[in-house]
Amino acid sequence: MKLSKFKYKLPPELIALHPTPNRDEARLMVLDRKTGKIEHKIFKDVIDYFDEKDVFVFNDSKVFPARLYGNKEKTGAEIEVFLLRELNPELRIWDVLVDPARKIRIGNKLYFGEDDSMVAEVIDNTTSRGRTLRFLFDGEYDEFKKELYALGETPLPRFINRKVEPEDAENYQTIFAKHEGAVAAPTAGMHFSRELMKRMEIKGIDFAYITLHVGLGNFREVDVEDLTKHKMDSEQIFVTPETVKIVNDAKDEKHKICAVGTTVVRTLESCVTTKGRLTEFEGWTNKFIFPPYDFSVPDAFISNFHLPYSTLLMMVAAFGGYEHVMEAYNQAVKEKYRFGTYGDAMLII
Repeated sequence: MKLSKFKYKLPPELIALHPTPNRDEARLMVLDRKTGKIEHKIFKDVIDYFDEKDVFVFNDSKVFPARLYGNKEKTGAEIEVFLLRELNPELRIWDVLVDPARKIRIGNKLYFGEDDSMVAEVIDNTTSRGRTLRFLFDGEYDEFKKELYALGETPLPRFINRKVEPEDAENYQTIFAKHEGAVAAPTAGMHFSRELMKRMEIKGIDFAYITLHVGLGNFREVDVEDLTKHKMDSEQIFVTPETVKIVNDAKDEKHKICAVGTTVVRTLESCVTTKGRLTEFEGWTNKFIFPPYDFSVPDAFISNFHLPYSTLLMMVAAFGGYEHVMEAYNQAVKEKYRFGTYGDAMLII
């Protein structure tokens, strides 16, 4: 499968800059992957497509305020620092991306906060933009974390072309976010409101949770035409025995498994035996799913509308069928659906 097959014309004004006022009132396109039939609904109608004992699998990863702005010592040049992951809590060492990177060398100090209260030293180069920082902080770990996060802002993706607002801290997070570690939200899950989940519970639908800490690799551009040559960044995943039991029991009893988001699909398909059984796991995955692909676990899939050429669109096309999905995307553009992180949703059944 070639990269150029995932091109489509997306008018910039269809990229959503804000979410719908109520989480569960975004629009929902429903695609039948066998027939290609399309229906236009509201997100809370998703409940109508599932029955008692069907299972929804959610990603309960929690986004932290990963984007900081600091100044370089001596020159005072503004530097953006994007926190990727904590490498050593005791020594306050973090993996980060810096921009502009060419000015940041090992030994440089960076200052953060209005009074330069937080200082970090560059101790290693990892990639062209990647650096390892050691924060020079004397207090307790909890105090350090609190101060660091107070300096950070919600890490909205670049294609949301506006300043971060206070509301983003809540909007760019699912209501069931629990395990901190993501630098991007599992966006399909952001459409679920407490009311909708209560209605699903009353209907007898079961919930299971995995954790995948979304990294920036989600937004990395594919720069090879032959998709078999693209390497995904590794992301940390956790699948508990409880989730394994819920999913495998439902499969045994022929109930539907609905994966909420590309991160859930990646996790489920990374932790499956040759016999199609989900297994518990704690580790990393760099699985790249693109057409053609045989899915072992999910029967249904909820996802937002993704940008052209993205690995997320490739996974959706693998699940829904390339032709059906690209036709659905053309319809979505015609019908002025909202695209991207804060946009509308698609359910593939």
